[in-house]
Amino acid sequence: MTTAQHKIGSGFGARSTADEVLQHVDLAGKLAIVTGGYSGIGLETTRALTKAGARVVVPARRPDPAREAVHGIEGVEVDELDLGDLDSVRGFAERFLSTGRTVDIVIDSAGIMACPETRVGPGWEAQFATNHLGHYALVNRLWPAIAPGGARVVSVSSTGHHASGIRWDDPHWKTGYDKWEAYGQAKTANVLFAVQLDRLGKESGVRAFALHPGGILTPLQRHLPKQEMVERGWIDEDGKLLHPDVFKSPEQGAATQVWAATSPRLAGMGGVYCEDCDIAEPAPADGERTGVKAYAIDPEQAARLWELSAELTGVNAFA
Repeated sequence: MTTAQHKIGSGFGARSTADEVLQHVDLAGKLAIVTGGYSGIGLETTRALTKAGARVVVPARRPDPAREAVHGIEGVEVDELDLGDLDSVRGFAERFLSTGRTVDIVIDSAGIMACPETRVGPGWEAQFATNHLGHYALVNRLWPAIAPGGARVVSVSSTGHHASGIRWDDPHWKTGYDKWEAYGQAKTANVLFAVQLDRLGKESGVRAFALHPGGILTPLQRHLPKQEMVERGWIDEDGKLLHPDVFKSPEQGAATQVWAATSPRLAGMGGVYCEDCDIAEPAPADGERTGVKAYAIDPEQAARLWELSAELTGVNAFA
């Protein structure tokens, strides 16, 4: 099979839920790591995976609220992880590796969106650092535990990647910060990461996918002023969702990442960007925000970003 960006007719769609996607999938004996697995679509992902029989590790920047959120869901454990802190990433990975367990599914679901200009680590722009570099370092440090011959790594991107490619001359936005373009760059990085990881991992049978979960109102919007969401036509002045036919529920928003992580239809494939529980088409030339932009799946840019990420984080499992 090929990894071309074209729909394969999955049988699911934009309104499918994570539970529906997993209805005939048995994950007994499987272990998944879901970053952000205690909030928004991440929490729905955790619920759906455990229902299908998987055990789920939820790394969380705030472990106590995470434990409260997943309380009552059997088969879940919480550990501490701050994706914006590489020492924290290393600590989590070392603790996990010390258990001797293998990982069947990694879903990089945590992220921040359109935050005010924020610096982490050695002055890195927070969205690029948290959404991409933290996950890059996490997967590379966990690589010895990622099961060969069938594991999948799922990188949660967004249609926001249409807003910006990688700013190779200034990836940390040292000049002219724009919160939405910075988010777009980070989401493009999420796709490119999956493209290169799939190229590097497929010989050992580890495949990687990226995806757009859909438009969902979740705590991801916490940095957005209410008035901005009103002006964008998402909600009214009372905070009521204006377009339920456009926005997905969290259960629907979790479906594509669960599908990418488990679908037998994707066997032998990888390195593709998905949306609405299927492989996405290339983005149309008219500028409509659907499908995947060519720069986000460019193998040369993917390799270049990997090299930059390895240089910045000091981690590269394939060196």
